[in-house]
Amino acid sequence: MTLQRVCSIETSTIDQLSEPIQNLLKEASMATQRAYAPYSNFYVGAAVLLSNGEVVTGNNQENAAFPSGLCAERVAILAAKATYPTEQLIGLAIAVRTERELKQAFTPSCGACLQVMSDVEQRQEPDLPVYIQGPNNQVYIAKNVGQFLPFGFEL
Repeated sequence: MTLQRVCSIETSTIDQLSEPIQNLLKEASMATQRAYAPYSNFYVGAAVLLSNGEVVTGNNQENAAFPSGLCAERVAILAAKATYPTEQLIGLAIAVRTERELKQAFTPSCGACLQVMSDVEQRQEPDLPVYIQGPNNQVYIAKNVGQFLPFGFEL
């Protein structure tokens, strides 16, 4: 991955995005309702749009043994690749629901999720754009995973 891929995050409002991306963000938001987060009360939903038009959702699943839980992004991506192994990931939407006051305008993925996202992006031709829903209909857009993880691990 080269430094040329690292650039600033763009912003938009939901209504300015294409209909498939608007629907993807809605699916991610609905997935927060199915999250299991009794410990953090931080409910995350993710939705992946595949090249065949299918949308696969995921949400965070916490566990009393904390390292045993899984983030929404990995649930969605791994389910998508397990079910549709030959399809490309066209977009990833992430939404958060919490009573907490967020310290920043959007909630980026954790390092483990970014590494999984980077690995999937490296295995396919198109970059994987990431859409993160923020407050007040605001959407933060990264053209590729490298904007968050410019030096992802590669074998």
